[in-house]
Amino acid sequence: MMLLRAVLFFILTAATCAAASLSPPAGFMQPPEQKASGDKTVKCPNVPAPFTGVLDFPSKYAGSDSARATLNPQADAAFHQQTLPITDMERYISRQVTAWAHSGNAQYVACTVAALDQWASAGALTERANNHTGRSMRKWALATFSSAWLQLEYAPQHPLNAYPAQQQNIQRWLGRLGDLTVKEWHDLPLERVNNHSYWAAWAIIATAVVTQRQDLFTAALDIYRTAMQQVDDEGFLPNELRRRQRALSYHNYALQPLVMIALFARANGIDALAENHGALKRLGVRVIGGLDDASAFTQRTGVAQDRAFLQHPTNLAWLDAWCSLYVCDSALKQRLASLRPWQNTRLGGDLSRLAGVARVE
Repeated sequence: MMLLRAVLFFILTAATCAAASLSPPAGFMQPPEQKASGDKTVKCPNVPAPFTGVLDFPSKYAGSDSARATLNPQADAAFHQQTLPITDMERYISRQVTAWAHSGNAQYVACTVAALDQWASAGALTERANNHTGRSMRKWALATFSSAWLQLEYAPQHPLNAYPAQQQNIQRWLGRLGDLTVKEWHDLPLERVNNHSYWAAWAIIATAVVTQRQDLFTAALDIYRTAMQQVDDEGFLPNELRRRQRALSYHNYALQPLVMIALFARANGIDALAENHGALKRLGVRVIGGLDDASAFTQRTGVAQDRAFLQHPTNLAWLDAWCSLYVCDSALKQRLASLRPWQNTRLGGDLSRLAGVARVE
């Protein structure tokens, strides 16, 4: 049944998309701001060394029970130390592209291209992934790189035209990472489909637009559709409820890439909001309600919720994208306005800038 559903969805999606090339949402196609400092000399920071080793990292929840909700401080420290070259590169690329978007200075484009070309030429992140954490790092990095690259690729000034060889090299490498991500996260058993799969789908759909590959686009939408089918009538994701005291946190985390996928689907003529009778809206309303009152999550899990994630604004950056999909009430709009700009490296950087598109009911 799952195979038949996937085949039918592939056919319908291919028919919808066949008539036109893939496009990002309008926010990803904006020109950069032109500021007086736009011509200042920029020295590119040192590029983190390409990570070419096997993707084999400890989980920060090592030793935890099946809920995977108790942080292991020693394992967490080891995870951050071993993955530092990758996360440093994510920050490097996001900061360069954001700086370009806010200044119009083409030297930030040069820094971005040189850095990604170096990693692409080295075949970074293409080795085998020995464990779940290794696979996770690959798709998170791909989400960062592709969502940042799109902003250069689709800018009206076409800044990448100055780098044809590097552009081809980088986009070929991103496509290769996209293939690996599909292989690792597509068609998993339902009990294993959770927030990680949704982040993989976000990385894949952004890469699909970068590379103009319908097969990647379809694979991402297939994972999205599976996610929507998992949302119950009350707006909960059963596989995230398993995280017990972190259930609210992981519902919030799962929602971030799903909102971005819906934006990309809409930009390509697909109504992702209709899936499973408006499942995305049920999920979002449930999470938004939980930001101030987590009692519904406490009741479903039987434990008080850990709300520490609210201390990090990057975890709520998706709300600006949410309010470009749905009409948000004045209270939420005021909450957003007071903390703008909203930043999330793996969702494209400055979400306040990228998500400023037309609203729908």
